[in-house]
Amino acid sequence: MLLPELRRLVCELHAELPKNNLVAWTSGNISARDPESNLVVIKPSGIKFEDLSPENMVVVNLDGEVVEADYKASSDTASHCYIYRYMPKVNGIVHTHSRYATAFATLAREIPCVTTAMGDEFGGPIPCGGFALIGGEEIGRVVVETLQGSRSPSCLLQNHGVFATGPSAEKAVKAAVMTEDNAAIVWTALQIGTPLPIDPADINKLYDRYQNVYGQ
Repeated sequence: MLLPELRRLVCELHAELPKNNLVAWTSGNISARDPESNLVVIKPSGIKFEDLSPENMVVVNLDGEVVEADYKASSDTASHCYIYRYMPKVNGIVHTHSRYATAFATLAREIPCVTTAMGDEFGGPIPCGGFALIGGEEIGRVVVETLQGSRSPSCLLQNHGVFATGPSAEKAVKAAVMTEDNAAIVWTALQIGTPLPIDPADINKLYDRYQNVYGQ
């Protein structure tokens, strides 16, 4: 079996999506790229999260062609692979239709950077890209275009949901979790009034400290 450890990791990380209320039923997926072989491990299509195992993960190449699998690959596979081809520093991708973030996506609205946590993690707003249909590379193209020039590892897609990226699959999951958490905070604040902006210079300081000083 190819990439057994990466299969195990991707399978285990999928449990974080329902645990953090990021998905409903079988929607949503995670993939990870192996930097040495450039092969990608991704969720099989339409399998319940509790039925996922390392063995039923799908391995594809960067063109989305199946290399090893007993099941069909996720319908988002072509877009995941497009992102990997055009964003070489990305080794993990998460797609969700998480509730609050997707509410912003239905309005084609970015999530404004009005919390220090967003400044830390995203270095600015979480941008929203345009509309694209599922099934081919179109969504991947929108993700790459939307994240160009942004420090955010995540973006929204109009009328669709969230794509989060990271240098590893675990960090992409973290970005997806933080996207939804901040979307919920901002949505709640908007029910009360108008959230106060954070000065861009302070956002830069928050981002620099969190990315370069915070943690071990």
